[in-house]
Amino acid sequence: MIRQEGVLIKVPASTANLGPGFDTLGMALNLYSWIEMKPADSTVFRLHGENLEGLPTDKSNLVYQVAQTVFAEAGVTLPELEISMKSDIPLTRGLGSSASAIVGALFAANLLIGEPLSQAKLFDMATALEKHPDNVGASLFGGIITAVWDGTHADVLRIEPPADLEVLVAIPDFQLSTSKAREALPKQISLQDAVYNVSHSSLLTAALTSGRLDLIPVAMRDRLHQPYRASLVPGMARILEEATAHGALGAALSGAGPTLLCLTDRRKGAEDQLEGFLLEVLGEQGITAQTMRLKPCTLGAVALTMESEGSFLDYIQA
Repeated sequence: MIRQEGVLIKVPASTANLGPGFDTLGMALNLYSWIEMKPADSTVFRLHGENLEGLPTDKSNLVYQVAQTVFAEAGVTLPELEISMKSDIPLTRGLGSSASAIVGALFAANLLIGEPLSQAKLFDMATALEKHPDNVGASLFGGIITAVWDGTHADVLRIEPPADLEVLVAIPDFQLSTSKAREALPKQISLQDAVYNVSHSSLLTAALTSGRLDLIPVAMRDRLHQPYRASLVPGMARILEEATAHGALGAALSGAGPTLLCLTDRRKGAEDQLEGFLLEVLGEQGITAQTMRLKPCTLGAVALTMESEGSFLDYIQA
């Protein structure tokens, strides 16, 4: 049954890898995008905010394209849509902007036609589009997720974030495409480095599950991707090496970057010192950056209540 009044959803940003968990670990963050989707006589887009500037406003838009895959899977024909969007997630910065768009489109389209597809099916569809499950899993389910993908199906386990875990990110003022970041990776690695990452990723997952924040400084170390990407973000190598001395539990490249992420313990109150360190190191490289103090988001994609009166912006700012 198609909801003629339309639907409104909110989906969180995400960070992927968390250091050693390349393409397998993700965490939702309390930075959001919103999508309103309605049946229409002709397709119309309303994009709000600077993070959506320059995106297509026709049927080539990713959200429209992904929505149509849901309708096709469910055997529903709904070629014309009115879509309103706003996002606080910066594009191409390693905070899951594309994953949140994919998850948001899947979730909204499924909701619009009465939810014929399961969450597991949406997750498989999202992972097939994104090519890895970490960002989309975090945005869909919330919290921290660990997932595997066999090319057809994704299995996921959700972890409730430790209560005292917080996040400080430094977002450089340049974009870095995922494709460019992946091109920096070697085709093969040594057995020693593979074992190193398996052990650290396993320890990190166990530490997050059990709330052992004291183990995170050791567990977040990585030899699989960050050493090869360090040249793409000047100052990154020093930040990864020295952030713990300035109050971080651990530091990592967020997704494919260029955003740098530090996990912190809210009880230690080290954010001011750490923020200064991040900005100083990047500044020495001639890079201006925006910092954000975030928290893990325990909810994934959610539907919001729509009243009979009020605009899209009224709903999301309420």
